[in-house]
Amino acid sequence: MTRWKCICAYDGGEFSGWQSQPGGAAVQDVLEARLAAVLGVHARIHGSGRTDGGAHASGQVFHFDAAWPHGAEKLAAALRHRLHRAIQIVSIRAAAPGFHARFSARGKVYSYHVHLGDADPFTRPFCWAILKPLDLAAVRASAAILEGRHDFKAFSALNGSEPGDNADTVRSLRRLEVHVRGRSVRVVAEADGFLYKMVRRLAGALVASGEGKLNPGDIRNFLSSGVRTARIETAPAQGLFLRRVLYR
Repeated sequence: MTRWKCICAYDGGEFSGWQSQPGGAAVQDVLEARLAAVLGVHARIHGSGRTDGGAHASGQVFHFDAAWPHGAEKLAAALRHRLHRAIQIVSIRAAAPGFHARFSARGKVYSYHVHLGDADPFTRPFCWAILKPLDLAAVRASAAILEGRHDFKAFSALNGSEPGDNADTVRSLRRLEVHVRGRSVRVVAEADGFLYKMVRRLAGALVASGEGKLNPGDIRNFLSSGVRTARIETAPAQGLFLRRVLYR
């Protein structure tokens, strides 16, 4: 048996999320079905983490164990054959036996995409279209406050399976950058880990700052209080991309 590390990309609008679902409509389900067709046996895959339904990835990592004597290149080709059109196998290679896609990770990089104005039909599925103008200086000022090691409880959302108030909600947000090109605003977030829906709520807070609904004092109060509030909007899933999973 060899442990295989795979990087994949997918259009999340086609799926109910990464994690396996009873109806088989998740990315994990589709990949496991394709693996079973290639290997002739079921192989459970383990992802670096979940992505929400509608969210996308260009660098999701997963691993699985399988006996495959033909090498990584032929395994990648076999997986790509007849794979769902919304999923791409970016790369695959043999990994150390102790490698784990989730537990070996030391950080992740996400990007969130905002479009200023009405987006065309080719852009709309991959962004949050904001029809009001944004004060980009205010957006960057809020991003600077959020960078660093903080308790991000106010910027998380419980999914029903987390331990709630006893959860460790402290994370090191290594960077939160705002890049602007024309009407495209791209928020890049890198951290040692992210809470449930944390990136989407960070994006919601930044947009609210740009609209004048939140000010720097509000952002600081959210961090210090740790109280989840409806004043922080959870940005739509279709603007979110998992870009990279970081390993040593």
